[in-house]
Amino acid sequence: MSTLALPGVAPRRLDPLELLYRWGTVVTIALLVAAFGLATDGFLTAANLVNILRAISIVTVIGLGVSLSLAVGGFDLSVGSTASLADAVVISLLVWHGVGTAVAIALTVAACLVVGLANALLVTRLRIPDLLATLASMFVVQGVAMTYTRGGSVTAHMPMPDGGTAPGALTPAFERLGQVPTIIAVMLACVVAVQLFLSFTKQGRYLYLVGGNAEAARLTGLPVGRYRALAYLASSAFSALGGIMLASRIGSSQVNAGSAYLMDAVAAAYIGYSLGGSGKANAVGTFVGAVLIGVLQNGLVMVSVPYYAMDIVKGGVLALALALTYLKKR
Repeated sequence: MSTLALPGVAPRRLDPLELLYRWGTVVTIALLVAAFGLATDGFLTAANLVNILRAISIVTVIGLGVSLSLAVGGFDLSVGSTASLADAVVISLLVWHGVGTAVAIALTVAACLVVGLANALLVTRLRIPDLLATLASMFVVQGVAMTYTRGGSVTAHMPMPDGGTAPGALTPAFERLGQVPTIIAVMLACVVAVQLFLSFTKQGRYLYLVGGNAEAARLTGLPVGRYRALAYLASSAFSALGGIMLASRIGSSQVNAGSAYLMDAVAAAYIGYSLGGSGKANAVGTFVGAVLIGVLQNGLVMVSVPYYAMDIVKGGVLALALALTYLKKR
């Protein structure tokens, strides 16, 4: 086994497992890019790479919400349903009520923050385990979104129950949010902002402290419940933003549209644990995890893998990437 030696410093042995743990996800992405690039001429084109970034934008933003809940030792399963609610609310405000873009987005985020507040109360006040609390809220929010839209889609100029048509329409400013380069710029801005918050602010370090050892954090005088509540509110806010981006991208509200992003967002957040050996939720790692998922999905489509077999390949690669994290923890 090779070693590293510096003048006056004892040689340091390189552990292959440590290297895999730190950079295995990046290596996996590089191998996938090389394989798909050799398998098809169109994969490495600039247009396709931009398309991958656009495709992972929503997953990444929702995944940031999951990461913030993981940072405090929690787990938010309601992010997909919250994104569905945001999709329904923002489109309905624009189409049914003719509200302006900024007001529609602000009201949508406010509505989704209620979900985060409810999760926080269930977890911190009623002391329900995070997984069970957010599982319950996932079903409730999903039902609220479906009830609000009467179980159907919301589109511009749709027929209304009174026999007329919806008076409002999507504004150009709202439509640009789901288009390149705006959607990619929003994603990257969110990643940078969350990473800076977690790494360089006192509140971010406190979130990690709460997640690492809540009892020790409580003994040092930290308001553990307040920081856990902050994490769930932030998780709902990013889920709302992801749902708004989704609504802009597809131009309508579809039933439970955000729920499809739940598992990819969770996978991206967990894959990000191992990046650089951090061993904890982080924004850059979540982005890299989303890139892995996006490259895999895009490449499988381009090499014409049957849709019914995609989940097998995708699940296998994700399991391999996640194994790197937990092998190191053993």
